[in-house]
Amino acid sequence: MEEKSNLKHGSKNWYVADGWIPSKHETIDSELEGHEALIILNYQNVDAEILLDIFFEDKEPIENVKLKVPARRVKCFRMDHPEEIGGVKIERLTQYALKIKSNIEVIVQFGRMDVTQPNLAYACMIAMPG
Repeated sequence: MEEKSNLKHGSKNWYVADGWIPSKHETIDSELEGHEALIILNYQNVDAEILLDIFFEDKEPIENVKLKVPARRVKCFRMDHPEEIGGVKIERLTQYALKIKSNIEVIVQFGRMDVTQPNLAYACMIAMPG
């Protein structure tokens, strides 16, 4: 069914202000691993070419990390897996922020699995469109 709404779906620019990869160590008896993930939904019929900028508190940003999300797919980029984010290694317990720029409109979500406490937490948030 074709969409007939004039509503804008997604954005070409997104921001995540609170990046902080939690400790990997577990305090609960589980196989869960502390991590953060950048999740990008490309609902369009063409591939999304993404440029990712990573900002830090105490050093210059890493800019123009190239990512790709195929047409009509969702892709999860683990922030603690350098091979998924252009070889960039972000140390755990380091404050960072993200700027996501796409050639087409996409939807961006960000999640954090924190296993450092007995009740564990998964925080999931929509990124800020810009």
